[in-house]
Amino acid sequence: MEIRLAYGKKGMMVRIPDRVDAHVVEPRFVPGIADEARAVSDALQDPIGHSPLRESVSPGQRVAIVFSDITRATPYHILMPEILKAISHIPDHHITLFCATGTHRPATHGELCSILGRKIVARFRIVQNSSTVDDSFRYAGTTQAGNRILLHREVLDQDLRILTGFIEPHFFAGFSGGGKALMPGMAHQGSIRYNHSIRMLESSGARWGHTRGNPLWEDLTEASEFAGPQFLLNVTLNRHKEITGVFAGDLREAHQRGCQFARESAMAPLSEPFDIVISSNSGYPLDLNIYQSVKGMSAAGQVVRQGGSIVLASECRDGIPGGSDYEKILESAGSVAALMEFIRNHEGAYRDTWQVFFQAKIQARAHVYLKSSLDDHTVRRALLKPAGNLEKLLEELVEEYGKECRVCVLPQGPHTIPFLG
Repeated sequence: MEIRLAYGKKGMMVRIPDRVDAHVVEPRFVPGIADEARAVSDALQDPIGHSPLRESVSPGQRVAIVFSDITRATPYHILMPEILKAISHIPDHHITLFCATGTHRPATHGELCSILGRKIVARFRIVQNSSTVDDSFRYAGTTQAGNRILLHREVLDQDLRILTGFIEPHFFAGFSGGGKALMPGMAHQGSIRYNHSIRMLESSGARWGHTRGNPLWEDLTEASEFAGPQFLLNVTLNRHKEITGVFAGDLREAHQRGCQFARESAMAPLSEPFDIVISSNSGYPLDLNIYQSVKGMSAAGQVVRQGGSIVLASECRDGIPGGSDYEKILESAGSVAALMEFIRNHEGAYRDTWQVFFQAKIQARAHVYLKSSLDDHTVRRALLKPAGNLEKLLEELVEEYGKECRVCVLPQGPHTIPFLG
């Protein structure tokens, strides 16, 4: 059996040994909307639980448009022109675009042009989040969970915040989109660290596809509401990155509507765990680095048995990435066995430890192999096993687990979340 995995921009074919009856799990395919721009325009004019976008801001007021960084596949070539049409009564100098990097590195000029288009980059002022620059932030409130929220002061200074993004299952926030544009997108590292803390991550509610009752989602949504008036524009996408649904309006109502839509196509119940789970990291841009690839590991980890193996195909053209806290933690811990103890003892010293927490949990359950564009030394530095020749590795693993070996394949990676139930 040959299966195409989402890998980089072009994909990758993988051959499963013929003697194995592999179980392939993909999202229920939803065709793209025929006229995407019209669908976005209609949603902005007739939003969920909110007045139309055009009526939500008056001439003379200032508008923030918060957009995702290069690691997200949000189709801004469709969204941004429609947003700008809807607020065409607002002069350009009263509109600021905010790149919601959270703790990620800043986007390069070329990446901004790739995300937004050169004309929009040249036309508007763009501010990127720098989570460690204390003077850039202002206190917005304290959540019920006790998180002292510091948001970018320029975002807070605007009269209306338009939050954008796309909705898909997220392995500890339940789903992406919604308030994540502001928290962690435009938040200070201290607020992000609190939200992503081990104490929060260990909650049974912090899991794929779960929002209400999820302490991380509740915290970040409450935090985003501290910012003041806002308008949400989220979309769902299929495997071809085509828009399948548009959800605009009230932060909570529109996001929950979108989550329900995504849940129906992206969550897949399975009855038994598998010896081997082969997964992608959904291809470019989510598979830019190993840091983001923990999401693909986690998707596979939902259905791999104790002592099983995960084989992850993720291009990782951006490396671990180098110089990140993630890299520093992996190198400081030095071994898989020491990972969890290390981050428990040193959590306060790093900006975020979520990916190490989940990597440690997954590797305590299964062996993790990485097929990427990186050299074997770099993969081992990330405490993972280099996959090398993928087909040879799969032959060896099938031989190891025996003729009754159970294999699961997630060609679209975390675009499909399997679960036992």
